[in-house]
Amino acid sequence: MRRESYRKASHTVTDLKYHFVWKTKYSYDVLRGEVGLRLRDILREICAETGMEIVKGNIRPNHVHILIGAPAHLSAGKIAQYLKGKSS
Repeated sequence: MRRESYRKASHTVTDLKYHFVWKTKYSYDVLRGEVGLRLRDILREICAETGMEIVKGNIRPNHVHILIGAPAHLSAGKIAQYLKGKSS
């Protein structure tokens, strides 16, 4: 593993990655075209504001896969709250 991928603080070195997957209600294919592109932009903005890094991501017509590198002070629940709450 490369050393530059680690997050360093005064007393810790971490490399936390979370994989999130969520679906649209009733699996409707609504994340197509401009809606999918706008969702991608919103997710990028949220990650930039909160200090997270998108390692990989994929927006399908009825679900989203995203691999996030996050700082240690953010819990998985808080990250999901940021991503799903603001992008809804």
